[in-house]
Amino acid sequence: MSATNFERSPMPTIRRLSSLDEAQIAGLANLLIDCVEGGASVGFMLPLTQEQALAFWRRIGEGVHEGERTLLIAEDEQGIVGTVHLLLAQPDNQPHRADLSKMLVHRRARRLGLGAALMLAAEDLGRACGKTLAVLDTATGGDAERLYARLGWTPVGQIPDYALWPQGGYCSTSLFYKAL
Repeated sequence: MSATNFERSPMPTIRRLSSLDEAQIAGLANLLIDCVEGGASVGFMLPLTQEQALAFWRRIGEGVHEGERTLLIAEDEQGIVGTVHLLLAQPDNQPHRADLSKMLVHRRARRLGLGAALMLAAEDLGRACGKTLAVLDTATGGDAERLYARLGWTPVGQIPDYALWPQGGYCSTSLFYKAL
């Protein structure tokens, strides 16, 4: 019996974008559609059209360009496979805080450590932007919730029936924070 040698693809490259071009918007739209079709409760319902996904990322791109948000993407040889962004623009009494949002990993790149790498990069970026506290929410009971806890995010509580799954039906949301 011979052993099979499995080669792992190298970790995708993570980088910060200061603006988004149409190719990046298209790649992010495809990533979003893949995640929603895979059941992720990230603010969209099925069916999520290409036009809806493109419009969303164009709005995010405007916020990135204006400095209200900072955006990280992860790319492999096939394109964008992950993203996360921080909402930097906060009320006057919360200049030290950032909201972590839309941490997405393509189904083909899951369980390889990319989610953790994106989160750690986002935390570093938050610190570099002068933030000392980050908050996030995620669907209760999912892989992302376990990832955040494993990375040292502190759970605050759960809100029942907070959102809908993409295919319908309520899902609860878990809230987390982390001192940066």
